[in-house]
Amino acid sequence: MPSAADSTTNFSFAQARGFIGDLTQANPTIYWIDFLVSILTGHVALHLLFFLPRWYPWSAGMTAAMIACYVITVIAYMRALMFIHELVHLPKGKFKGFRFAWNALCGIFFLVPSFLYYPHVDHHRRKHYGTQRDGEYLPLSHQSRWMIVGFILQALVIPFLGLARFLLISPICWFVPGARRWVHRHASTMLVDPFYERNDASPSLMRIVVIQEFFVFLWCVWFLIRGGLMRGEWLDPFWLVAYAVGVGVLVLNELRTLGAHRWTNKDESEMTFEEQLLDTLNYPYRPWFTELWGPIGTRYHALHHLFPSLPYHNLGEAHRRLAEGLPKDSPYHKTTAISLTREIFKLWKRATDSRKPAASFSPSRAGAA
Repeated sequence: MPSAADSTTNFSFAQARGFIGDLTQANPTIYWIDFLVSILTGHVALHLLFFLPRWYPWSAGMTAAMIACYVITVIAYMRALMFIHELVHLPKGKFKGFRFAWNALCGIFFLVPSFLYYPHVDHHRRKHYGTQRDGEYLPLSHQSRWMIVGFILQALVIPFLGLARFLLISPICWFVPGARRWVHRHASTMLVDPFYERNDASPSLMRIVVIQEFFVFLWCVWFLIRGGLMRGEWLDPFWLVAYAVGVGVLVLNELRTLGAHRWTNKDESEMTFEEQLLDTLNYPYRPWFTELWGPIGTRYHALHHLFPSLPYHNLGEAHRRLAEGLPKDSPYHKTTAISLTREIFKLWKRATDSRKPAASFSPSRAGAA
């Protein structure tokens, strides 16, 4: 909600709500079908990726089939994993069965149990967005281009960090009470800003953390024992396949994240409502393609920041109504972007290297995005 300091903006929440008021209810059937189809498709494609070379001789056709299976695996798993974003915004106390199923069928196996994403709410707090209290924000438009490169390349090491977090660090927290506080603050969050410190630690939350940690730990132990020790192998080929898929999902998500914002808050001070709005982006064009890299509503990031509780399956219709109904001078229209690659290229141009001063961003030019 805009504050008194934002009274100069010409965006009306009352008017916007009038257009989308009937789109606020989540449909459980859509959630279940979408998630189950996505995760099962990913599992089938992953196993084909592993077993096809064992079943058939290598050929040009086999190479094409392997590439297709890899792409399908990454896209399907990406879609299934992005439901973690919905879990944060669904009404508390509801969708309990879906929350359990997502962790049991997806979060545990990908080393991303849902407790890692609970601090996402800080990203939506009016006074936190873009500041040091926002763990999902860095002023990338005003930093070295190497930050962008590093942001993508970190995908190569994150799978190993995930294994270390749950296979090694979790047991330490269980038996060394003093370690829990540091680990929870510094190593228990999915984030963009590595210096973010988590500050939620209620008893009810910590019970959830320990339970989810325990099951991820068991999965890590089984993954390593069943894959290597029980087969008498030092390097299970399936580990390589799983690592390649994990890196692919991470890179795709990092590219999506780079295009979700304009990352323009240079000094990380509190931003006005309109500055926050213009710092986020929507990608309404070519849904047949943008939905592949921005699934579960994440391609409508500006709209999501305006109305975080809107279910993902209604964001497309909500955007259409707002685009048609809001005045032409509404700042909402300036959040529309044409393509992800174009926005990442613009971010690259705004970012600086060691020889160039920081490029400025003009909200008046946002409409050309």
